[in-house]
Amino acid sequence: MRLCNAGGLIALPFFLLSFQPTPARSADLDPDARARAVEAKMTDDERFTLLHGVMALPLRPGTPPSELGGLLGAGYVPGISRLGIPPLHETDASLGVTNPLGVRGNDTATALPAGLALGASFNPDLARMAGAMVGSEARAKGFNVLLGGGMNLARDPRNGRNFEYLSEDPLLSGMLGGEEVIGAQSQGVVSTVKHFALNASETNRHTLDALIEPAALRESDLLAFQIAIERGQPGSIMCAYNKINGAYACGNAYLQDEVLKRAWDYKGWVMSDWGAVYAADYANEGLDQESGSQLDHAVWFDAPLKAELAAGRLSRDRLADMVRRILRSIYATGADRDASAAIDWARDNNVALEAARQGIVLLKNEGLLPLAVSTRSIAVIGGHANLGVLSGGGSSQVTPVGGYTASIPIGGEGQMGAWRAERYGGSAPLAELAKLLPDTRITYDPGVYPVTAAALAARVDVAIVFVTKHELEGYDSPDLALPGSQDALVAAVAAANPNTIVVLETGNPVTLPWKDQTKAILAAWYPGQAGGQAIAEILTGKANPSGHLPVTFPRSVQDLPRPQLPGFGTPEGTAVTVNYSEGADVGYRWFAKTGREALYPFGYGLSYTRFSFSQLRIRSGKSVTASFNVHNDGERAGAAIPQLYLTGMAGARTLRLIGFQRVTLEPGESRRVTLEVDPRWLASFDSAARRWRITGGRYEVTLSQFAAAAGEVAALTLKRRVLGP
Repeated sequence: MRLCNAGGLIALPFFLLSFQPTPARSADLDPDARARAVEAKMTDDERFTLLHGVMALPLRPGTPPSELGGLLGAGYVPGISRLGIPPLHETDASLGVTNPLGVRGNDTATALPAGLALGASFNPDLARMAGAMVGSEARAKGFNVLLGGGMNLARDPRNGRNFEYLSEDPLLSGMLGGEEVIGAQSQGVVSTVKHFALNASETNRHTLDALIEPAALRESDLLAFQIAIERGQPGSIMCAYNKINGAYACGNAYLQDEVLKRAWDYKGWVMSDWGAVYAADYANEGLDQESGSQLDHAVWFDAPLKAELAAGRLSRDRLADMVRRILRSIYATGADRDASAAIDWARDNNVALEAARQGIVLLKNEGLLPLAVSTRSIAVIGGHANLGVLSGGGSSQVTPVGGYTASIPIGGEGQMGAWRAERYGGSAPLAELAKLLPDTRITYDPGVYPVTAAALAARVDVAIVFVTKHELEGYDSPDLALPGSQDALVAAVAAANPNTIVVLETGNPVTLPWKDQTKAILAAWYPGQAGGQAIAEILTGKANPSGHLPVTFPRSVQDLPRPQLPGFGTPEGTAVTVNYSEGADVGYRWFAKTGREALYPFGYGLSYTRFSFSQLRIRSGKSVTASFNVHNDGERAGAAIPQLYLTGMAGARTLRLIGFQRVTLEPGESRRVTLEVDPRWLASFDSAARRWRITGGRYEVTLSQFAAAAGEVAALTLKRRVLGP
């Protein structure tokens, strides 16, 4: 069976089809009418009950669970039983259902790979299945609001939270993010997309002011949110900590009121990030709910907001609107229904495994991979590959099934210092390789001393070096290098053995000074609880690599718009201004604009087979339709990801992803692919008119293997045209 949509095509195994949507009731068919009717019956005290919640964690010693709502997690908002309004039990869920700091004992969940791994799949269908998996586990655990996933563009590869996000491109991020929402909400939970907007740096995120031209903001970060919202209709949007052009995101009327609610006609509610509210007046700027109120200086949306209502500074219409938005999302998703489904752990592990397989990117292969079954001896070196795989830190970190196999405290100052620990878990690459290569002698070295590792490498046929870089919410990296002596480790091993393979477990691109001395390189990101198995399958050829980079790998920080990270190293709370002068030219578009050559470009990825694309045809009308052939020229089944880029725009050179499709083909198989291109992807945003506008003239579209690659070009002439907001 095949599931198809405009952005992806893949033959899905049966286990991915086994998530059943929550059945609807007749009362749920008009959530707006239900919300209006129920809100009209509420007292003011009941209305205000829904407008603020607590962080449902024992932040003070001895806090009784009953004070936190009984279900420990990220957030809790009391319900109103007389009206059938359920309490909101909220959990962080970007990469799976979290158990922050182990507050629910040994409660574990299926740990998905990093968001960048999902982005590397270029597979909207897989994103929907991942969302459904997380939604189903959350529902089974008693949660009905998911605080995920991250939609921020990866503007800077030093951002410690990029691993949670999907890509540097608004179309790819928006399409995958929207599909995750659809999957999650099919399970009867409210899904949230975050952080609205421009949360592109963790350095002093509470006091950072992000400066950007409004049109550029609409064409980049806000476009990703717009696509996800249109596609997935998430029940909630979470605003960010930072300022945008001088106004805090959660009190930013331009973002929340003018763009989100008026221009996009968004029907759900806006919740704050935890500790991001500074005044009751945020309600008049578009904020509907204060979250984690213990982290704010006051519970602004309780007594202070009641005083605003009494003084006439908060209108009754606005109060009703805030409440109705929350109720509407509860009813639209079925979050008010009882759910009592058991977790299918084997099925969910297979989802994590498939996400890891499709997310691993083969960056280099000089004929060494896949490993031959006749390989006599292998040295596995470094990265705690004997224990498991690394995960990113912070509020998104999931305690995997089986728990962590290692937790190495790091510490440090700052609000997130208690979360700062390298945690490993899931399947171990060393053991998984041994399963697939039973006749090969495999030896492990921890990689602590490059000289010792090199001595082992010199005695074996193949050396596989696992390198890691821990990324964490609340912290950015100073540069793009691997920490510690890992670059020296790889260089020493490669000097001792010409058949050296490197596996990257990182949450961001890194520099690779030893690249030319190695035979093969895999970008595995943080591959989730089944990551060790997926890595072993790719290395041995049991699975054919199909991931393509969702972010550009720069050669150095000097290639970035800001070689020096603004505010890095300053005390927490220092005011920082970041001028995003690159505007909408994020990632690969910056490299194209400035003529810089990437180490590895966006969209790049190798396979164990070969693909060719041909016969590109473009037709224009109300929308633009592109069709082309994809052919598997090799001897293995595999997945191609043809990418369509706008490369000429009314006489000007540009580079913009406007379409993609994942296509799985048998050896020798061909398929004709057709893509519908939204006219907005060919347009610029006109801030004065508050509309997208197509400039009339000649447009060129290139069918490529990756960004800036040569490919077949087709041209079309478009008339001047004004589009929607």
